[in-house]
Amino acid sequence: MTVPSPLTLDVRDILRAGGEPFGAIMQSVSALAPGQSLRLLATFRPVPLFAVMAGRGFTHAAQQLPDGVWEVRFTPKGSTNGDAEPANDATAACPSTAFGIAPTQSLDNRGLPPPEPMLRTLEAVEKLPPGAVLEVLVDREPLILYGELKTRGHAFRADKQDDACFRIVIQRSVH
Repeated sequence: MTVPSPLTLDVRDILRAGGEPFGAIMQSVSALAPGQSLRLLATFRPVPLFAVMAGRGFTHAAQQLPDGVWEVRFTPKGSTNGDAEPANDATAACPSTAFGIAPTQSLDNRGLPPPEPMLRTLEAVEKLPPGAVLEVLVDREPLILYGELKTRGHAFRADKQDDACFRIVIQRSVH
């Protein structure tokens, strides 16, 4: 059986315009033929997407091109098509917890272009002591962040606020 050539998706314009390309990426993944890879072009190395795609059965290979563009190839696991490196398959379940404690820190990430809100959030969570709680405000639902928090074992709760922003309360893992 001949495996189709990789499907190329360039999300650089979406990112530069301050948009969130996750929907376009997932739509492209849904359109892949059996065994077909996805070649993604982005303005940054999309590390949190690696865990999301691993959960969907893909490995990844990433490289920064001479012009600064990141090229990432997502290849279906077990496929003989591509040179993907094994991805981290850890998809630790998000523990269910009633936070019951006030956030020790708040972070307003509204108005920032992707991936800055996610990067700032992950950095802030990693600086918290185990069990501490962080409250974060963002302009749009951070779907990729959810996967990254689950992978790292942090508990979280997200709520859409009246002013069209999202409030995420994150409790750092105790491990």
